[in-house]
Amino acid sequence: MTGRQAPQVAPVHIDLEQASNNSRRLNWLRAGVLGANDGIVAISGLVIGVAAAGAGQGALLTAGLAGLAAGALSMATGEYVSVSTQRDTEAALIAKEQLELDQFPEAELAELAHFYEAKGLSPQLARTVAQELTANDALAAHAEVELKINHEEFTNPWHAAGASLTAFVAGSILPLAAILLVPDPARIPVTVAAATLSLALTGLISAKLGYAKPYKAIGRNVFGGLLAMTITYLIGILVGTQVG
Repeated sequence: MTGRQAPQVAPVHIDLEQASNNSRRLNWLRAGVLGANDGIVAISGLVIGVAAAGAGQGALLTAGLAGLAAGALSMATGEYVSVSTQRDTEAALIAKEQLELDQFPEAELAELAHFYEAKGLSPQLARTVAQELTANDALAAHAEVELKINHEEFTNPWHAAGASLTAFVAGSILPLAAILLVPDPARIPVTVAAATLSLALTGLISAKLGYAKPYKAIGRNVFGGLLAMTITYLIGILVGTQVG
């Protein structure tokens, strides 16, 4: 009688490059959603405040376009500076790690083994893993475990700046169009409705990207945006009254 043969399992192919690309794409999508959300809140709050002060169509157009340009450029500049600083720091850390690997290879090997031992591997297995990773690419192994950095893929600050600028402009378009195209009696309510709808949409998208519950993300977005619009509306009324 022959023994039962173990079922054959199809080999699993892990495309690490594709996984890395998916991770970067997800980060850009999240950044885009946040940038659009900022554009919605900033521009809707600005034009509602100016409209509440009694400004006419020309003043609303000037304020809206100025706010859009200032906000988009501010976000782009901030993102560029932030990502550039992060990139410089990561490059410096990688250079330092490479220097340590060149000067103290045995100490670095023991350090790498210690990291894997701390993760739960036995000392012998941790040493074996460290040796094999070091033989393959010592810098990549240390960068990943110690620094949490992919030493071959630094974020491009120009890409980050462009993404933030584009997202902010995209988020600004709907509230700005609403305040300019709708007649005076209904322009503020329609703008609030347009901004609320946009905020709900960005909340839904961010929840889907993060596998979170949509109603919480939508609620946070809408509540924060409505609070900002209410405050700027009240400031506009107060300033308009004082000036008048």
